[in-house]
Amino acid sequence: MKIGRLNHVGVAVPDIEAAKKTYAALYGATQATETKDFPHLGVRVAFVHLDNSEIELIEPCGEASPIHKFLERNPKGGQHHICFEVPDIIAARDAMRERGATVLGTGEPYIGAHGVPVIFVHPKDSHGQLIELMQEPAR
Repeated sequence: MKIGRLNHVGVAVPDIEAAKKTYAALYGATQATETKDFPHLGVRVAFVHLDNSEIELIEPCGEASPIHKFLERNPKGGQHHICFEVPDIIAARDAMRERGATVLGTGEPYIGAHGVPVIFVHPKDSHGQLIELMQEPAR
């Protein structure tokens, strides 16, 4: 198993709508999705489209959100994770475990903001970088 293309960079923000305006005004990234709530994940999400990838803006929904803790340490926000596509999420999970990496949560893939199964690999296994692996979306 090897990782595929970079799908997105996740950026935790205290205010998605303000962040969308910043990416548009400073960088000309004017194409963004509507903000959607994912209460089961504890977040609100919007994607800023780029020519070669996306930026996933992530805002917490309440204090139980994993993003809330991140923003406590980084009040202005910041890079949260990077996400790579894989052709088979179960094979990717099994490969991560076989290689000694820690898959977060229960280890079972769940449906992420793109509507496909995802897993996260603990940052300690990637030099401090949280890695999301997602099943390749249908194109």
